[in-house]
Formats: sequence, C-alpha cells, structure tokens
Amino acid sequence: EQRTLTYSQLHREVCRFANVLKKLGVQTGDRVALYMPVVPELAIAMLACARIGAPHTVIFGGFSADAIRDRVNDCDCKVIVTADGAYRRGSEIRLKDIVDEAAAQCPGVRDVVVYRRTGSKIKMKPGRDHWWDEIIQTVDADCPAAELDSEHPLFILYTSGTTGKPKGILHSTGGYLT
Repeated sequence: EQRTLTYSQLHREVCRFANVLKKLGVQTGDRVALYMPVVPELAIAMLACARIGAPHTVIFGGFSADAIRDRVNDCDCKVIVTADGAYRRGSEIRLKDIVDEAAAQCPGVRDVVVYRRTGSKIKMKPGRDHWWDEIIQTVDADCPAAELDSEHPLFILYTSGTTGKPKGILHSTGGYLT
C-alpha cells in the first residue's frame, strides 16, 4: 500500500489530531502511549503530541498486554492511541483487544483513540474509546505549537525489557531536535 501526504496535508492532520488530544483533556506534560501499526497516523500522532508538549512513548505493535501495561503505568499515560488491528506476515494482530487487556490494569488511562486499519469488528468501551475518524471530524485544523523549554520532555523510549523491567529513556525537545 502507498499513500502520499504533502507537507501541507501532514501539517493539517497533525494540527487536527493535536486538537483531538486537547479535546480529550491532554495538556502540556501529560503522557500519551502510541501502540499502532506502521501507518502515517503513527507519525501524525507523534507530531501532534510534540505540537502540544505531551511526551509520548511508542510501543512496538508486537508487544503483549503485559508489556503495554508496564510501559503505560510507568510513565502514567492518560491516553492510548491504537488501531483496530495490524497486518504482520500476512496475519492480523488485533491491537485493540491487546490494548483492552492492558488498559484494564492501567488506572491512569482515561481515553483510547482507535484508528480503523483492518476493519475488524472490535469492542468499544463507551466513554473511554473513540474512533479516530469520528473524533477528528469534531475539531478544526488550527493548533498553534506550544512554546516549550529546550529541556521539556519530548518522548520516552523504553528498552525491550528482555532482561527484566523495561527502562524508559527520556529525550528532551531541544536535545533530540538538535
């Protein structure tokens, strides 16, 4: 599959998703977990978090519910962004089901945004779960970037955790961009 976005289109989508996060109550400093397949919306979500100063952590789409739970709880994420599923080696991985299992043990998670990737039928928890394509229609594309200190946290990258508890490495906004 192939999809092309111009810089202008990307900027518009980033601003719209940043406004989605703000609508869900995400503020500068709040953490967001991204457990998604490799689709443009993953980059859009990362850039939207950076735009409003919400540090994010990207969780590999092949990790288990326990791995998600540990990372989400460790950095106290308020929102998880995922997809209904992903394709890996010709098979579907039901990402939303894995997130549901993890989120049941993540008391800080208030909202889950779900991107439609595979079209599989999934369960949506009323009040917590939001379809990406539906909630993004409720916001506009005007979202000024937050003014942040160069040491403001940009993202948290976790080790694989194969030798024990995964460790998060915090990257700052200015340091990473430089």
